[in-house]
Amino acid sequence: MSLQTLHRARAAPARALFRLGPSYLRRYSQEASEAAPEAAPEIALEIASEATPTQTTPRQQTFKIRKDKTPPPPPRRTIFSGIQPTGTPHLGNYLGALRQWVKLQDEGRENDKRFFSIVDWHAITVHQNPADLVRLRKEMLVSLIAVGLDFDKSIIFEQSSVPAHTALMWILSCRASMGYLGRMTQWKSKLAPPADGSPSVPTPQNDALKLGLFSYPVLQAADILLYNTTHVPVGEDQAQHIELTRVLAKGFNDVYSAGKRRFFSIPQTMLSPAKRIMDLRNPAVKMSKSAPNPSSRILINDSKDIIHQKLKSAVTDSIEGVSYDHQERPGVSNLVDIMYYMNESVAESPQELAKDMKLLSMRALKEKVADTVDENLRDVRERYEEILGAQQAKLREGLNQSSRKANLQASNKLKETREVMGLVPIIKES
Repeated sequence: MSLQTLHRARAAPARALFRLGPSYLRRYSQEASEAAPEAAPEIALEIASEATPTQTTPRQQTFKIRKDKTPPPPPRRTIFSGIQPTGTPHLGNYLGALRQWVKLQDEGRENDKRFFSIVDWHAITVHQNPADLVRLRKEMLVSLIAVGLDFDKSIIFEQSSVPAHTALMWILSCRASMGYLGRMTQWKSKLAPPADGSPSVPTPQNDALKLGLFSYPVLQAADILLYNTTHVPVGEDQAQHIELTRVLAKGFNDVYSAGKRRFFSIPQTMLSPAKRIMDLRNPAVKMSKSAPNPSSRILINDSKDIIHQKLKSAVTDSIEGVSYDHQERPGVSNLVDIMYYMNESVAESPQELAKDMKLLSMRALKEKVADTVDENLRDVRERYEEILGAQQAKLREGLNQSSRKANLQASNKLKETREVMGLVPIIKES
């Protein structure tokens, strides 16, 4: 058979072919396939992409041009996470939380909704000097914008500006188990439990511990559930609290959903890819603002000289060369972690990075880590100083707008919660 059939197939408009009916179309495709078998799939694809049947009658079948169908968007995620106002964040805060928040904002799904909160109610579980608390809250807000969070892309607000948080906390507290809360690892780490295991019995070790500290995971659950949160980015030390949130949400749903849709979304934990960054002076504990020695931590606005100075005094060991072993060489391994997570392009893993630097002296290692930290924090440091110095009005406007958005959603959810529980006005307006 000649190639005339093939040429006719390529030249004839698909719309005209379909008007002739499906039987002619099948014979038409078969002839083209016999003429050039290797082109048959392409011909079929060309024809099918232009038209599909829309209606069948006993006499004829009509067709219409099929429009390209784009896949449906992925399910919308609502992301919530919070950070206490401890002032300017340190490297552990940045690598463990803030950088991930920025990535979720800038590289996440277009239809995601993101809430990032300065959780100042959580901060007062320990005594705070009022003047210091004002300063620390402001420094944290400036820091969030400096690292790359944007009021136009995320809802950034202070927890205390949304009254619904504490109201929902009380509702959830009425369903939270004392025993479950008493097993929270962070609570137990601050408590020398008495013989009966009850945190309510005063002892010399626990008398200074307050109800707010004991119950703050319930407030954390309220923070999350108010916004129908589906995903919570946290560090490993907070994963247990997210599980409590899930337990409280499921328990509430079982009682009040009554076979209908789930009232509270059950949030998923999103663990940070970065491991915990440890104290530079005591690598057995994680980096913290509460450590008495300022050289134990690097702040995101530290100058180049201060970064080098702090890393120069970091605790390592007397073993020659660089290797990665958190048990045997915690200080060295911590420095390797810092360098790797500040710039993951340097190696495939911290272990591989340590192998690449195995011949370095401790002095050379510290210099290399300091250079990496400074290079990756330079833009953040410059934005921090710029915002703190000249963008106060813009900062205030962005915070106020975000607070209004957070209040709107939180108050609506609280209203719905009250309604399903029967906490509605007992005398309705006429």
